[in-house]
Amino acid sequence: MDQDLMSSFPLRTPSGVLASALVGLAATVLPASAAAPSAETPKLNRTVVMSGLQEPWDIAFTPDGVMLFTEKCRGLSARLPDGKTVRLFGTSGSALVAPDLFCQGQSGVHGVAVDPDFAKGTRYIYVFMASRMRTPATNRVVRLALNADATGVDQRTDIIDDIAYKQEANAVGAAGAHSGGRIRFGPDGFLYVASGDNHNATLPQDLKRLGGKVLRVDRDGKAAPGNSTPAGGDPRIFTYGHRNVQGITFRPAGQPNAGQPFTAEHGPNHSDEVTALVAGGNAGWDPQKRPGLRCPDDYCGYAGSPTTMPMTDTQRFPQAMPPSWVNNGSGRGMSAAQFLSGDPWKGWNGRMLVSLMRGQRIVVLTLDPRGMAIDDATVDLPSTRTRALVQGPDGYLYTANDDGEIWRVVPN
Repeated sequence: MDQDLMSSFPLRTPSGVLASALVGLAATVLPASAAAPSAETPKLNRTVVMSGLQEPWDIAFTPDGVMLFTEKCRGLSARLPDGKTVRLFGTSGSALVAPDLFCQGQSGVHGVAVDPDFAKGTRYIYVFMASRMRTPATNRVVRLALNADATGVDQRTDIIDDIAYKQEANAVGAAGAHSGGRIRFGPDGFLYVASGDNHNATLPQDLKRLGGKVLRVDRDGKAAPGNSTPAGGDPRIFTYGHRNVQGITFRPAGQPNAGQPFTAEHGPNHSDEVTALVAGGNAGWDPQKRPGLRCPDDYCGYAGSPTTMPMTDTQRFPQAMPPSWVNNGSGRGMSAAQFLSGDPWKGWNGRMLVSLMRGQRIVVLTLDPRGMAIDDATVDLPSTRTRALVQGPDGYLYTANDDGEIWRVVPN
């Protein structure tokens, strides 16, 4: 069972319908070299940047050097360039209190992202959170404006307010389970939002509801052009049929299909998956009733094996997006993901990192031009349950873990 866990290119649906091109490059990473990367594995130096945090979940950087971070049951904070920490948004003690915020099970305050036009004056930042603003509770994405000295936020706007939330415990897990929650701006300038299946058997394949999906929206929460959502579906849906996505990252410039989004996703008792997304694609998770399985509360997600209850069910969905990498070994519970970019990373320049929380390790993947993994190796860092993997504006790796720490990892 779960552990609580650029150049442009054409996106095509499995049926071959042309969607929008992704253009541009994320501003917070070093440019990738166009030359073939060195085969040398970098040696890593780790520094503890912060400690004593309460369940840190995600990290983002503003162009002016502020490190934003979330704590699941407290909210959003900022670490200023001088080392001072300010609580910006969340529970009592924050500059802006969110009375509707609550923390339950795996849910609370999750992802944080910075608007691509932040430096042009918008100063917008975005947070994924569980909210009791209405009944029943939902997950939502909130847009905030960060003030000039990064000591406060205002202009709260809830740009998505109807992401599915697990209201009650059932036979397979507690309330608040499987909310997903990672949010990232792609190099196309649109916001990608991951949600989970809530231990609800019908949710992943239901195109009317926003659970078990990856959404792609503009800064106001409206559907982005080119999502290729199947007919009759919510147009904000970019991909569907997901279980519990907690990692989103984009292939860097200088690589084939630069800018393509990849997800990292929790499997049940098997089959964590990395998947290269295509517009309108189905990830193939469908935990509804199945012949021969005993499914508590009609949820079959934990009832079978990779054969009888596959993460990507190509029998039911022949056009499902194929996984790039499947972890069926030890240490499952896949969470964060991040492509590395920049010459200091040597042989890891352009490779993808994913965290395996149960295994308390980070894995580096080598992908072929199609996005399929051809090699994997464990990263030489101390064992911990890593929640966030982010490349900072200095080009180095920042991680957050369940020990309450944020690390800075520098390649040598």
